[in-house]
Amino acid sequence: MTESNFDQFGLDRQIVAGVKAMGYTTPTPIQQQAIPVVLEGRDVLGIAQTGTGKTAAFMLPILQRLMKGPRGTVRALVLAPTRELADQTYDVTRLLGQHTRTRAVTVYGGVSKLRQVEALRQGAEVVIACPGRLLDILADRDIDLARVEVLVLDEADRMCDMGFLPDIKRILQVLPRHRQTLFFAATMPDEIRKLADSILHNPATVQVGIVAPAATVSHAFYPVEAHLKSKLLAALMQATAMGRVLVFTRTKHRASKVARELGKLGHRVAALQGNMSQNARQAALDGFREGKFDVLVATDIASRGIDVTEISHVINYDMPDTVDAYIHRIGRTGRAAETGEACTFLTPEDEEMTRAVERVLPEKVERRWLEGFDYDAPPEPKGLPRPLGSRQRQPGHAPHVGHGERAQRREEAPRVGGRATNPERRGR
Repeated sequence: MTESNFDQFGLDRQIVAGVKAMGYTTPTPIQQQAIPVVLEGRDVLGIAQTGTGKTAAFMLPILQRLMKGPRGTVRALVLAPTRELADQTYDVTRLLGQHTRTRAVTVYGGVSKLRQVEALRQGAEVVIACPGRLLDILADRDIDLARVEVLVLDEADRMCDMGFLPDIKRILQVLPRHRQTLFFAATMPDEIRKLADSILHNPATVQVGIVAPAATVSHAFYPVEAHLKSKLLAALMQATAMGRVLVFTRTKHRASKVARELGKLGHRVAALQGNMSQNARQAALDGFREGKFDVLVATDIASRGIDVTEISHVINYDMPDTVDAYIHRIGRTGRAAETGEACTFLTPEDEEMTRAVERVLPEKVERRWLEGFDYDAPPEPKGLPRPLGSRQRQPGHAPHVGHGERAQRREEAPRVGGRATNPERRGR
């Protein structure tokens, strides 16, 4: 495997290890533009939507800064409009910084403030907060922001739309005047522009747009619990008339596992992932292109490199990390004026990215449930083999796609350090 293009930024090897562990190989446009100027210590005005990779664009340089200097004190503050975005930012921070011993804490309402205060007292270096709860903790003098070196306002336009502008101004008053400020918004109305002008000093402006998906592709979201994804994939492929199918997973291990288990069910399938030699990868691509394989299970290394016009379905077994990745994945179908369908499995933790994807589509995506599929099945006991899925169809009765109610959303809890404080929360 060739070296990651992230090596160009001169990041600490412990941070690079986190980048590679997440499977990042090529910087997104916002990362390519923003990382060098943030590393220089400049303020940044970023115009970008959720899903462009901006979290890594600001967090990688922040982690680089935190590798030097005092530990165990709050040195970076990220303000976010929603707990979902705060959690997403925490996930990226934890994974990118998994080898750096950097301690991050989320701070938002709706959960125990006491647990958050206890986490802060254990020596947080990155605080990812919603403004309201942060002000509560500031009022109780349970957090010290006097040593903050970097402030990030993420989705500042959404925060202002939600009425947080007065709260943001109050928080700014207690921060050091000499700091680096990174300001991100998807739109720049006058109120947001005035706020940016008042707090940024000689900022570098980075701006990226998102190309809309092909109009020939239809989209469908399939809500499902994570432990049922494999069985749903098997049932969906049995119940739906599909031609050539491209399945995307988030990790190399999962791509190999899903391909192996689809093969056991009789599908002509190949895997395409980064641990394979170049010859093996080329053989998988050629076999898929020439019809030797009907199904290709791939990680994102393939999302830009497959030129096959007959792909009928792209199935996102895992929701991608960015909107850009989603667009490039589903761009493998609906090509050359052909129609195609993009099916995406949604778990509760995918909600923020789901909304980001829908913002670049012409209309809200239809949620579908496979009739006859047991969405309430518990996880298999640990230590027992778990097959990809069993055939659902009864003789003469082909199941079809129907509608139903999505499972009730799990209650979220604050997470600290490298673990979820609620054992039911899974790190991504």
